[in-house]
Amino acid sequence: MSTARIVFVTGLSGAGKSQAIKTLEDLGFYCVEHLPPAALDATLQALDAARTPDIAISLYEHGDPLLGDALAAIERAARTRSVDVLYLEARNDALVRRFSETRRRHPFESRGSLRDAIAAERAALLPLRERATMTIDTTVLTHGGLKERLAAAFAPNERAQLAVTIVPFGFKYGLPLDLDLLFDVRFLRNPNYDDVLRPLTGQDEAVVKFIEDDPACAPFVAKLNELMDFLIPRYIAEGKARLTVGIGCTGGRHRSVYVANRLYDHLATNERVALAVDPRDVGR
Repeated sequence: MSTARIVFVTGLSGAGKSQAIKTLEDLGFYCVEHLPPAALDATLQALDAARTPDIAISLYEHGDPLLGDALAAIERAARTRSVDVLYLEARNDALVRRFSETRRRHPFESRGSLRDAIAAERAALLPLRERATMTIDTTVLTHGGLKERLAAAFAPNERAQLAVTIVPFGFKYGLPLDLDLLFDVRFLRNPNYDDVLRPLTGQDEAVVKFIEDDPACAPFVAKLNELMDFLIPRYIAEGKARLTVGIGCTGGRHRSVYVANRLYDHLATNERVALAVDPRDVGR
């Protein structure tokens, strides 16, 4: 029997299957989306050969005989593997609203109105719902709520993480394009005007002492740390997977690097955060 764990992600269109696949990928699963059931056996053989331990698969479920039957494919896999079947559903009004907001066509929409299409799909997927080992109603769930549910079910020893990248940079070279948060630290004392400190960076002890002698430094760093402690659990609760924090000074070598390092040291104690620092302009 294969030791690979498989989660089949099934359910109604618009109920959050793609979001569930993305969440499971964040939790370390190898994910395959919209796989034809007829291709499942060959796919699992390839993944077994690669010794892939955790697999999440979303099968094509709409009954095209040329593509295979989803339920039959799941049952074949369950004979030799540990299988969970996750079924996502939502109330009709929520599904109608989601399709209206995204303006996507429902896969069953050729059968009448959108409500008719939802009813037809609900009936067609009833055997999969009955086979499910876990059913989640996403009607009132946020992305973050769904993520927490899936983490608790399929990765109980892993807490949801937020990947935080801190980017110290120089305003003179332009803003980084992918920032979520931006802090301007040009109000701090500038070591660049000191001939001895100019060639150094915010990592050097002499520059650190120079910046920390500014009376505004310690209160600002404390308030920045407090703000990040407030924001991070709320970003995680909303399902945000990554956060890019820009720390800007004039040239990106001294003050921004110092503050970025202080923020990194503070966040390093948070077990729900995966940290990186990308000093964009320190070598310029």
